[in-house]
Amino acid sequence: MTFNLQQLHAFTTIVESGSLGRAAELLHVTQPALSRSIKRLEEQLGAPLFERHSKGMQLTAIGETLLPHATLLLREADNAREEIDAMRGLAKGTIRVGAVASIATLVLPLAVSGVLARWPNLRVQIIEGVWDRLADSLLKQEIDLALSMAVPDTDEITAIADCCWEDLSYVVAALDHPLRNKANLCLADTLGLPWCLPPRGTGPFEHLERVFAEQGLGMPEIAVETRSITVLKSLVTRAGFLSWMAAPMYDTESAAGVFDTLPIAGLVGRRTLTAFRRRRGILPSPAVRLLEQLRLLTADRDNG
Repeated sequence: MTFNLQQLHAFTTIVESGSLGRAAELLHVTQPALSRSIKRLEEQLGAPLFERHSKGMQLTAIGETLLPHATLLLREADNAREEIDAMRGLAKGTIRVGAVASIATLVLPLAVSGVLARWPNLRVQIIEGVWDRLADSLLKQEIDLALSMAVPDTDEITAIADCCWEDLSYVVAALDHPLRNKANLCLADTLGLPWCLPPRGTGPFEHLERVFAEQGLGMPEIAVETRSITVLKSLVTRAGFLSWMAAPMYDTESAAGVFDTLPIAGLVGRRTLTAFRRRRGILPSPAVRLLEQLRLLTADRDNG
């Protein structure tokens, strides 16, 4: 079956806008013309894509099935146009990447700087978040690369095996935290004290859970869960909470004397980080250039 990209664009715009009228305004066409376009697509598929309600347009099961494929086809068409235009010197190209906070703090800025030094016409769009958000953004075609803690591959997302590296995480606390006065501090001493972390199911939570388990301990009571790095840092700095962070996330706070690693003897929170992509589809050339720079940086870190 051959799809008409204009019809697919009309279809996805209706989904995004929620109504035929708003979609027609966005596409600069009349509502009857837009309706005819969707009707032709439905006739080609042999099934309705929307149920019409007074409050808007709701996808049918067929529409739900078509949506991710339509989004992928439109993104691949955009990538093809962008790459061809770039070869002709007509376009800038866009790198769309997502990263967890520790990578967004150090490795990603270095990689972006390296790429833009070689290809100054490229532009970069970055989102920051924990793994579940990054995976969702990959599947929705919002980003082409996700940089995160290593997790198992899925049917739709796979790790890029030759782009991985390690970093270390630590328990962090304000410089005036009472535990700093305790001799022979151990991880068990943090139990019963207020902790703040990203929520259960995220990489930092599961990483800390493994660290406690390796020392034969259950998890501490997590008083505050938040995805906001700003809130986590404020809780540590201003409210006496403990948290668990990768070293690059708080190097600025450490240098400024705001908060720092809690000196727990023998505690090494090592983790593997890597790049991920969608299994299906072609990786756009701007993303390939960022990936090449990441490989160089991560190889240097491993050798160092």
